[in-house]
Amino acid sequence: MDEQRAPGTGPPERWRPVPPRWWRHGPPGWSRRADERDQDLASAGRARWPWPSTVLFTAFVLVGSGFADHAQAGERVALDPLGRVLLFLSGAILVWRWRHPVPVLFGTVAAVLVYIGAGYPYGPVFLTVAVACFTAVVSGRRYAAWAAMATLWAGHLLIAHVLYRGLPPAGDGAGSWSEEIVVATWVVALLAVSELARTRREQWARERAERARAERRRADEERLRIARELHDVLAHSISVINVQAGVGLALLDTDPEQARSALTTIRSKSKEALGEVRQVLDTLRAPGAAPRTPAPGLDRLPELVGQAASAGLTVTVEGEPPALSPGTDLAAFRIVQEALTNVVRHSGSREARVRIRHGEGRLRLLVDDDGPATGADAGGGGNGLAGMRERAAALGGTIEAGPRPDGGFRVLALLPTEAEEDR
Repeated sequence: MDEQRAPGTGPPERWRPVPPRWWRHGPPGWSRRADERDQDLASAGRARWPWPSTVLFTAFVLVGSGFADHAQAGERVALDPLGRVLLFLSGAILVWRWRHPVPVLFGTVAAVLVYIGAGYPYGPVFLTVAVACFTAVVSGRRYAAWAAMATLWAGHLLIAHVLYRGLPPAGDGAGSWSEEIVVATWVVALLAVSELARTRREQWARERAERARAERRRADEERLRIARELHDVLAHSISVINVQAGVGLALLDTDPEQARSALTTIRSKSKEALGEVRQVLDTLRAPGAAPRTPAPGLDRLPELVGQAASAGLTVTVEGEPPALSPGTDLAAFRIVQEALTNVVRHSGSREARVRIRHGEGRLRLLVDDDGPATGADAGGGGNGLAGMRERAAALGGTIEAGPRPDGGFRVLALLPTEAEEDR
């Protein structure tokens, strides 16, 4: 009976293990890095066929070899149709060099060795090997390129010093060792230039990836900032509106004037909330544009106290805020706003205290209430406290929030102070 597999487990039905190929990816541990480089560095080349450059290289090799044939007449075998076919093939297969860099490289090496072994004149035929080697190294096939160039040098050495007696042209002597040194130097220089180009392209790819990550990080931070702003504006405003709506409903029949006052508060607060939400949304439509109204700061603390009073919460403020940078001032205002909103929503206390202290480069905000806590989420496990911590952390500050030993709840914020002129 065939083994039964749960859906989504085990290899696909037609999956077969593919053995690693050292000539393509190098030794174990190299293949993953080579594949990553292929995707980053050679994707542009793989997306097109390099016809223009291939035609140019092939024409240059054919024409240049024709001149070399005249210059080396009597020393090497004259170019015949077979020689011209070998020259054409060594250049034409370069059109596949970005899609199949390793086979193309070994194909050019083989064509050049056959060409040299047949006794045809030396010339620009080696250009095709240089182009194929460069492409292979840049594509990440370093070991294959080294092996192919070693094969080229060893084949040339074998032809020039061992097989020359049985190869054309007749009566040709052994090659000089100085010539072999020149060939070896040419091979090493080609590999060095190719490795340098590969290193530079990898560096450019890393820089592009880093810029893309930085842009995504900035976008995420901006989305988080907007989410915090919307939460702080809506949570505070809706909490006040909810309380006032309850008051209005309770007093609608018995005290119409008080109910009218509650509805007036709801109207003004909802209008203010809509204005702040519109300002936040405007930053999405026109990033970087100046806001229509200044960002709130601790100078609007009396307004917060009045809004809390309209929701039935008496707030006592102690201390005066120092001169703060816009970012710190906004964060401090939102932290106090969220803390008072949590008192309205989650505490049975109708009194809260806000203490402001500053010194030694720090702003200390303390918001206390006497409790008791009400509701299942009174411990502050929602988005409000998380947003306060994110605001403080973005400025290099800290937030401590939790129940007090003697009852009630406390929020303590420590923020670095920066005068606006120091920004």
